[in-house]
Amino acid sequence: MAYVITEDCIACGTCISECPVGAISEGDIYVIDPDVCTDCGTCADVCPSEAIHPA
Repeated sequence: MAYVITEDCIACGTCISECPVGAISEGDIYVIDPDVCTDCGTCADVCPSEAIHPA
């Protein structure tokens, strides 16, 4: 199960550099590609706004 980024995201970019597989991209909002996400949780661990959760 992939992680998702909620509307609580403050677009700080911390999660992008922490993702070991490059599943997070920046657009209007940050998004996690569920086909690439390995469910490691690293992004959620570093998110200062707690905006990343398991889907």
